[in-house]
Amino acid sequence: MKMANNRVKSTNDLELKDRLVAINRVTKVTKGGRTFSFAAIVVVGNEDGIVGWGLGKAGEVTTAIAKGVEAAKKNLIKVPVHKGTIPHEQVAKFGGAEVLIRPASHGTGVKAGGAMRAVLESVGITDVLAKSKGSSNPHNLVKATIAALGELRSPFEVAQNRGVSVEKVFKG
Repeated sequence: MKMANNRVKSTNDLELKDRLVAINRVTKVTKGGRTFSFAAIVVVGNEDGIVGWGLGKAGEVTTAIAKGVEAAKKNLIKVPVHKGTIPHEQVAKFGGAEVLIRPASHGTGVKAGGAMRAVLESVGITDVLAKSKGSSNPHNLVKATIAALGELRSPFEVAQNRGVSVEKVFKG
């Protein structure tokens, strides 16, 4: 699976909103008893084609979330959003999670569950059909969804590569 070079260089001028996808309480058993800590997976996006994910681990929930947001800001990609949906169907896999995202007509809404919904809404996609197959692990679902979005190509990019107009790309 090749990854397109669509990384975002600077985060200074972006108005990013963060969404908490999952918090996991983990336990370390020592001679003195149990030690609890938290792992938080967070998705950030500007709801205009930029999204990233991050994982934060700490002894307190708020610190874990803050670390996750900072990690996500270092991990941003640009996604082509065309009229509120994606330009074409895409399948991606990460670990045991496989995701399928398909464009939908205006008014459909975001038909996706859990971790996928957080990623798609953070990008700014308003109409999409999404299906997760295999594992429902939020970590792998987020990574597979981001991988699928990263492989999308804009209609303008496809038209330029083919040497035709954008209208011709959509007609056939």
